[in-house]
Amino acid sequence: MSLVPSFVDGDTFSQPLGKVVCVGRNYAEHARELDNPVPDAPILFIKPATSVVPLEDDVKGPFERSDVHFETELALLIGETLRDATPEQAEAAVVGVGLALDLTLRDVQSALKKKGHPWEIAKGFDGACPLSRFIPVEAPMDWSAIEFSLDMNGERRQHGKASQMLFPIPALLAEMSQHFTLAPGDVVLTGTPAGVGKLEKGASLAFELSLPNGQSHQLQTKVVG
Repeated sequence: MSLVPSFVDGDTFSQPLGKVVCVGRNYAEHARELDNPVPDAPILFIKPATSVVPLEDDVKGPFERSDVHFETELALLIGETLRDATPEQAEAAVVGVGLALDLTLRDVQSALKKKGHPWEIAKGFDGACPLSRFIPVEAPMDWSAIEFSLDMNGERRQHGKASQMLFPIPALLAEMSQHFTLAPGDVVLTGTPAGVGKLEKGASLAFELSLPNGQSHQLQTKVVG
């Protein structure tokens, strides 16, 4: 059974978690650090609900299969059905903002991409999407002012600002809704900033999320084998 999304105030969402719709290369510097071209349209893919686990728990990776890389991302909880939506309709449908790790089997992904094959098994495996609780939000909000960060063993590894996204949040959600109906309980991952790297067994992870209205959320977890 799918998880039920929860909020930092202790409330739970009315629907179980659905699919996770993701965008690749939404930060130019991240595209460049992996020697990928900067896209002129969103690169979309989906993680299944079975990939989602609580970020507050220990982070586990299938280290026996490949190098596991971390990608810290802003996560949006969808509260209303979106289909062929406008940016204004899309932003009004967001009911929560949180953080997620888009865990990636990098060696597996690279090998599949070289063969021209789909690479879902490198992104959608069980546990591939550790997801935090959400800060409740209501539109309108200055989405571009959201910031988040990841520290590993006390060292800053990633720092993202929504203002750096190639495709801003309302426009990105609207574009997604042209291809996939977004339903209540779905989660959207909005891309990762530069600084991705290998997840280290035993590492301590500290995350921080800050919203323009002064709300924030911090959490810590560890990586286990």
